[in-house]
Amino acid sequence: MEMKLTIRRVPTVVSNYQDDADKPRAGCGRNCLGDCCLPVSKLPLYAFKADPAKHSQEDAASTKSLINILLTEWEDRMARGLFRYDVTACETKVIPGNLGFVAQLNEGRHLKKRPTEFRVDRVLQPFDPAKFNFTKVGQEEVLFQFENGAGDDSYFLNSASVTAVDRAPNVSPIEYGHVLLIPRVLDRLPQRIDPESFLLALQMAAEAASPYFRLGYNSLGAFATINHLHFQAYYLTVPFPVEKAATHKIPLSEDTMKSGVTVSKLLNYPVRGLVFEGGNTLNDLANVVSSACIWLQDNNVPYNVLISDCGKKIFLFPQCYAEKQALGEVSQELLDTQVNPAVWEISGHIVLKRRNDYEEASETSAWKLLAEVSLSEERFEEVKAYIFTAAGLVQADEEEVSEGKDVTYAPIPVAPLPVAEGCLVLQ
Repeated sequence: MEMKLTIRRVPTVVSNYQDDADKPRAGCGRNCLGDCCLPVSKLPLYAFKADPAKHSQEDAASTKSLINILLTEWEDRMARGLFRYDVTACETKVIPGNLGFVAQLNEGRHLKKRPTEFRVDRVLQPFDPAKFNFTKVGQEEVLFQFENGAGDDSYFLNSASVTAVDRAPNVSPIEYGHVLLIPRVLDRLPQRIDPESFLLALQMAAEAASPYFRLGYNSLGAFATINHLHFQAYYLTVPFPVEKAATHKIPLSEDTMKSGVTVSKLLNYPVRGLVFEGGNTLNDLANVVSSACIWLQDNNVPYNVLISDCGKKIFLFPQCYAEKQALGEVSQELLDTQVNPAVWEISGHIVLKRRNDYEEASETSAWKLLAEVSLSEERFEEVKAYIFTAAGLVQADEEEVSEGKDVTYAPIPVAPLPVAEGCLVLQ
């Protein structure tokens, strides 16, 4: 039986931007995020603790927790009409099957979403100020700045001088609380991962302290639509199918394991991928995964990343769907669905554009679509070997094991937290 999902709203508060709406604006007068306006502006600031992984029950329940602030601010922007459509009106369901793919019907998103303005056959491309980028966004879209407060406690300020990192809502959302993390917005970084920005994304996930909140990254060529460095994030209170997939732990040499990072391979999932976990610190995990991403982008291999389990588990998917499209190797049936398999789709949350596709959605149809994204087994193993070298990982010899050993089924726990943060409730 299909499981229907609905959205429960959180209270909306008056935004600080409304209070200042009649005051004269500095800079170019558009109140944008460019050099003309941002340096002389003040925006809300969320400063996270030096160790975001340390949380108490009081932190989660606080009205000043990251999740509560983010969702309240997101609600405010939706109420003010900043989004291109009302995502809360979209039908969503869990498809019956072993993995529980999530299907959403969003018939207008592909028409209202910002079109891609760059080549899709190059993962690395220079930043082009003439094309759309986040410095052209109005400050009313910014939820808050996000930076390391370097102390033992996190805090939130309604108004603070601007630093380098902003959090903005995605005006073409696919789910409740869909936002963007834009590192060092004035540096105009192209869409490419570096260790510093990737660590920031992990710190965001750790500070959120909720298994319902995930971050994602799409490279160019893997359905990123804006060539300005950004991560996406949103809130969904059911497990992603990829979080429920079986994995096989890859044995690593003792020297490699000093960082505490473990690597597994996804099993019985339509898209081949690697799972990175652990690390003695968030920095250890960020360094290993960002090194893998840097090799992929430097070698023109499109990829997607899902940051899960409060920043403790990362899924990495090299992919080739756009390449297959260009070569005419994707069936017309799949092309007609107009689904672009980016990180959320690959993870199992599939946004469908046509009602008929939604009503007939099945685990078989989801699997058929996502299988086209995956590298072949041979190519995946080749890329994996290069990734390991780039990340300083040395694979140990596989030991003879009995069938089923080292295969784990470890879905992300989604037990309710002690905070009224239910965006999606089952009925």
